[in-house]
Amino acid sequence: MEHVSPAAAAPAPTQAVPVVAVVGRPNVGKSTLVNRILGSRQAVVADTPGVTRDRVTYDATWRGRAFTLVDTGGWEPSVEGSASLAARVAAQARVAVDAADAVLFVADAIVGVTDADEAVAAVLRRSRKPVVVAANKVDDAPAEPAAASLWSLGLGEPVPVSALHGRGSGDLLDAVLDALPEAPPEPFAAEGGPRRVALLGRPNVGKSSLLNKLAGRERVLVDAEAGTTRDPVDELVELGGRVWRLVDTAGIRRRVRETQGADYFAAMRTERALERAEVAVVLVDASEPLAEQDLRIVSTVIEAGRALVIAYNKWDLVDEDRRHALEREIDRQLHTARWAPRVNISAATGWHTDRLVPAIERALAGWETRVPTGRLNAWLSALTAATPPPVRGGRQPKILFATQAGIRPPHFVLFTTGFLQAGYRRFIERRLREEFGFEGSPVHLSMRLRDKRTGPPGRQARPARRP
Repeated sequence: MEHVSPAAAAPAPTQAVPVVAVVGRPNVGKSTLVNRILGSRQAVVADTPGVTRDRVTYDATWRGRAFTLVDTGGWEPSVEGSASLAARVAAQARVAVDAADAVLFVADAIVGVTDADEAVAAVLRRSRKPVVVAANKVDDAPAEPAAASLWSLGLGEPVPVSALHGRGSGDLLDAVLDALPEAPPEPFAAEGGPRRVALLGRPNVGKSSLLNKLAGRERVLVDAEAGTTRDPVDELVELGGRVWRLVDTAGIRRRVRETQGADYFAAMRTERALERAEVAVVLVDASEPLAEQDLRIVSTVIEAGRALVIAYNKWDLVDEDRRHALEREIDRQLHTARWAPRVNISAATGWHTDRLVPAIERALAGWETRVPTGRLNAWLSALTAATPPPVRGGRQPKILFATQAGIRPPHFVLFTTGFLQAGYRRFIERRLREEFGFEGSPVHLSMRLRDKRTGPPGRQARPARRP
């Protein structure tokens, strides 16, 4: 079973990477083939057509050569020109073809050539881009003659392949590499340079609208139907004089273990997008009461240790009464994230979206703040002298000293002679923020307990000598 190694062998930042657009009508197995090429299940796959809607990019390698795969939604040219969701899916596929160096056209060899296939083929011939035809669903040798019918598309020799089982995928990728130009016209930015920002929130809160507004074009499909986005969609956007990698994610409906089908895999992709991000912008619908999903998403970001900005979207729909109610809800329900920068915006109109970058920069600065050990312990000594830890079990624990074990997020280790109650640890964290900042970042406190008689950490007290 052949597959491309996962994107571990990503190109160097200065290397130009060619782009391959994967197109075809709905439910012919494009995303399954993308997963086969990547060697891992990254694209959302389900038995129902229309799961993929946006164009989604992935890094891949074959025979030592790196390229970018762009998975697209099912393309039906007959719907182009209308205002439907299907029409905009088709438009995203056309954009992918225009930006690609080569096109991988996936067709169902068992079904044969359909009117939709012929219409897509006509568009591809006019594009004058190199095209490789993947005759998918050829699971065994007896099914290979069915691939011959795809010659009629006028796009060259079809390559029999089984995306499900991996049969013929090596030959297909050889053909793709042969179709790619030696020197691609445009470099593709490498991951790791721009700061990575994940846009999170429950469905229909405006994440895709915000990404489109910041990108200055319809990069992601937006629809009144909740849950339009299912794959994380990356976009390099220049804001405030620097380039950012913004990742639009699927709306989190409920706990991952309670989701089913495509929603389950979309939720898993969202979690992975958060793991790769440095800062999360959590969008909240300011026109509606805070929901349990909003609070859980904020908690997820804090537990993941990522910098956090909370953007209250749809502010243009908020009246005076709703503003007062929202302030009460924030004080009562979001008290654990009072340190997160807050931005009131309207993704639909672009109002105050320019305030997002300064808030993100403050959050990243707090996330990477390091306090010198001498200054930290001088401050801590003064704090504990003024407010000692509460007595526990008849003994008063003492904080011997502290050190910052890491950043991203800031992590402090307290060496103590006894257990510090949760309330006192929260008090230390609150005072740490007042003294040193850490705006927009969670702060982790941990303890190392030792008895006063054992000496410095890591050394054991000497046993008493016998008389």
